[in-house]
Amino acid sequence: MENTKPEETWNTPQTVKPENKKVLAGVLGIIFGYLGIHKFILGYTKEGIIQIVLSVVTCGAAGIVGFIEGIIYLTKSDDDFYQTYQVGKKPWF
Repeated sequence: MENTKPEETWNTPQTVKPENKKVLAGVLGIIFGYLGIHKFILGYTKEGIIQIVLSVVTCGAAGIVGFIEGIIYLTKSDDDFYQTYQVGKKPWF
């Protein structure tokens, strides 16, 4: 008879799940959309600066873009959000 050893699971390396910034970017987009903070969180520096400039030029009216993006972020599934905005780097809507 062969000595079968049960598989040890306590010391096997766990796969690291990449950080999903969906909730953080969504909430910041809704609350501070006019400042473009949600863009900076996702790594879109150029788009974040554009959002700030547009908000200043339009006296805050361009903040509706951040508000809409925040809602879009929160309504997407976690995987869809991650693939679209963190892997695919889609900067607008």
